Amino acid sequence: MNYEVKCRVINMAKMILDKKTTVREVAKEIGYSKSTVHKDLREKLPLIDKNLYHKVCELLEYNKEIRHIRGGESTKIHYALLKFPFEKYQGPLKKSVHKLNP
Repeated sequence: MNYEVKCRVINMAKMILDKKTTVREVAKEIGYSKSTVHKDLREKLPLIDKNLYHKVCELLEYNKEIRHIRGGESTKIHYALLKFPFEKYQGPLKKSVHKLNP
């Protein structure tokens, strides 16, 4: 494995741990596909740094456990925004909605 790939994998791992984020968000931020990020973290990271790999796995498992909650909240917000005008919606995204429509 070349130096650039090792650096990329370590950066992905640090990014996902520092921000407590998802594979999807990391992939979007660095410009790689979700598949590449996931494969790098699951297959290449253990060859580079076992301790970092175990920490990343814990976070990935946590994300997997709560994905139904995250998806449910997204769906709830989506349909609420379709049903109500932005200024009347009182859901969890009220602050960010005001940023869009001052």
